[in-house]
Amino acid sequence: MNRLYPVILAGGSGTRFWPLSREALPKQFLALVSKQPLLVDTFRRLQKLASARRILIVCGKTHAAKVRRLLKAVPVQNVLIEPRARDTAPAIGLAAVRVFKNDPNGILAVMPSDHYVADPEEFRDCVRRGAALAEDGYLVTLGIRPTQPETGFGYIRVGESLPQGGRKVLAFVEKPTLERARSYFDSGKYLWNGGIFLFKASAILEAFRQHLPQLARGLDALVHAENKRAYAKLVRHIFGEGPAISIDYGVMEKAPNLAVVPGNFGWSDVGSFSALWEVKPQDSQGNTVVGGKAVLVDCRNCLVISGTRLVTLAAMSDCVVVDSKDALLVIARDKSQDVRRLVESVRTHGWKNFL
Repeated sequence: MNRLYPVILAGGSGTRFWPLSREALPKQFLALVSKQPLLVDTFRRLQKLASARRILIVCGKTHAAKVRRLLKAVPVQNVLIEPRARDTAPAIGLAAVRVFKNDPNGILAVMPSDHYVADPEEFRDCVRRGAALAEDGYLVTLGIRPTQPETGFGYIRVGESLPQGGRKVLAFVEKPTLERARSYFDSGKYLWNGGIFLFKASAILEAFRQHLPQLARGLDALVHAENKRAYAKLVRHIFGEGPAISIDYGVMEKAPNLAVVPGNFGWSDVGSFSALWEVKPQDSQGNTVVGGKAVLVDCRNCLVISGTRLVTLAAMSDCVVVDSKDALLVIARDKSQDVRRLVESVRTHGWKNFL
């Protein structure tokens, strides 16, 4: 697949895995599922699809050095730096310009840096089929076959069949209520939106012109930048004055030429400690211990992440305990999304050294 250019979006600064994640160490740099950071896992999944010289990483200035240390095989010039976080559309636009200047018909395969895939070969097969549809001019997304009614994801409503096992996209749907999620699941007509996209560089730049003209003007100027200084100035303008908007809202929900490739490759966005518990091995009581220094007695369905200290639990169910070097988190597993609220409360108390 000589025309495939994987693009890893590594600009997130998430707070959902505090106290493990911090502003200087967001989720993609944590070894949550394997012994390697999620970013490295993502990179390794892509190596059978494209050589390192065609893999692009988009990240913020704060994390660029860390990305380069972790992914030494990726050329330095392939680490594209966002002057400030402006959501996914500008980040993808930056990568699209880089690919377009090398190969206007090059195909971007865009994905987050911090997701989990249980079956990498099935994932790669879906990417290959999505790339074939992108070659035909479609803006493509990979849709995840739901395993349960889920209120935490957006959905994709599918239509008629297309080549490569694809389907037409009828609509992108926001995160539903539980009742609506159950109806989506039962209908078999909806897929989870995993935030994985494929399109020609020329096609996505044209889509920006149609649906995000302000961003497109900056990107078109970037294509024709005469030197590095002019290029850098334009990048600062795009990320300073341009719209802060996701590719979903800005383009995918508006474009007519959309296709989806349904996938069943054991995907998880690892979006919370509860999601991490679901993908990690569990003992006979449903408990998961990461780090090893923990003793659990009469506990069920708990996630324990220990640090240097011994962690002990007794008669606990459905909880998360995370012991980092300087902070301890204890939270009900089904409330693990509330970690963000805890982080904001820590910030309100002025304890920024814990963030």
